[in-house]
Amino acid sequence: MASASTSEVMWMMTIIGLLAGVMPVAIGMLWFPFIKSLDNIWVHAALALSAGILAFIGIEMVEEMFENGEAIAESGAGTVELAIATAVGVVGIAGTFYLMKTFSQWRLDAAMGETNPGLKVAYMIAIGLGLHSIGEGLAIGTSFATGAYSAVTILVVGFVLHNITEGLSIVAALARDADRPPLYHFVAVGFLAGGPLVFGSWLGIFAFTPVVAILFLAIGVGAIIEVIWEVTELVRIDTGAAISKINAATFVGGVVLMFLLEEVLVEGYILG
Repeated sequence: MASASTSEVMWMMTIIGLLAGVMPVAIGMLWFPFIKSLDNIWVHAALALSAGILAFIGIEMVEEMFENGEAIAESGAGTVELAIATAVGVVGIAGTFYLMKTFSQWRLDAAMGETNPGLKVAYMIAIGLGLHSIGEGLAIGTSFATGAYSAVTILVVGFVLHNITEGLSIVAALARDADRPPLYHFVAVGFLAGGPLVFGSWLGIFAFTPVVAILFLAIGVGAIIEVIWEVTELVRIDTGAAISKINAATFVGGVVLMFLLEEVLVEGYILG
């Protein structure tokens, strides 16, 4: 591997990124016909499930931000470096949330009277998941760069399992609309959600630093917070109340599902 050229490494990371990012999202999106056949109450429950999945991902990314902050502190960095890293994290979260909220409000105003706002929410979900995928790519790229090839394999397996649920969260929004969107929309949101993993893997190999990781993680957290807000608003517009017993149960179910996939199956079973 050490003798591989830059182009060969980038091509390898591209293939790995597509397999770990785009492919499982596409598999998860195959649930669309089933979700589309459900009554609205269960479509909203599926949206709440997707919000729970996103919430777990957001919490996980915050933990990773703290881990990178600890890495900076353990490296002997001074107060200025730590302050910069903290500012990058705070501004990244708040700034991304504000920008996406502004864009979302503009989109919502433009969509008033349209019959398919769920399609636009699906794109917002895909963007949020795509920013998260950069963080996944960072993990794969840095493991590859340090020669931890077994860790790369484990991460790919874990992310495949993880990203199938992301595809489900996207089609939950699409299923809410009366009209089925053209096929190219499914292709577009699939690449938006999973494709950035390729970029993250390149970044992990050639330009990784804890501050860079914190920046992209913070952008992902801010985007996920806004997307959860967006999903909640979509349900509220449909029903007048975003919270119901069923929605609350499926939201918790989404969190539990991700916990079982990541903490129990991947870290406990595969790593164990």
